[in-house]
Amino acid sequence: MVKKHIITIAGDHASGQGTLSDKLHERLGYEIYRNGQYIRQLAKSMGMSIIKFQEYLDEHEELDREIEKKASEYANTHDNLIIDAKLGWYSVPNSFKVYLKVNIDVAALRIFHDEKRKDTEKSNSIDEVKQKIVYRYNEESTRWFKTYGIKREDMSNYDLIIDTTHITPDEVCDEVIKAYQEWLKK
Repeated sequence: MVKKHIITIAGDHASGQGTLSDKLHERLGYEIYRNGQYIRQLAKSMGMSIIKFQEYLDEHEELDREIEKKASEYANTHDNLIIDAKLGWYSVPNSFKVYLKVNIDVAALRIFHDEKRKDTEKSNSIDEVKQKIVYRYNEESTRWFKTYGIKREDMSNYDLIIDTTHITPDEVCDEVIKAYQEWLKK
């Protein structure tokens, strides 16, 4: 397998995928492809919350496959790329695959206070956010196993796993760049 200059970033909800993508873009100059942003736009255009849209995808496997296919096609024609996508590692197997973990309490706080998520992820309390995180994770995992036969929780799928709960975005970025450069040399 020929390695490409592509970093795919997957992770727990609110683990910092978008922030890491931005930091890597600043430091490496790589372009960013964001599946999550595309999915949120689709949900909003259909007048759905992100949870309702995920349930919609359960019944419309072809749309789920199309979303993942777009990332793969984009990567086939681009290099020096960051793919911010939960299944980026699967769609682009010759990429450097990163998984970000985060404690659910920290994730819930991040989501609850994130203004960018208010359109598609409305919640009245931190506990409600935590319930939605668990629901989304389980729903996605079930759908992806059914659709693709994969288990995202199998950490052997990734080249680097980082827990972002207690470290800064700059520290995460430093770790990724160091491991990515080593991966490229192998």
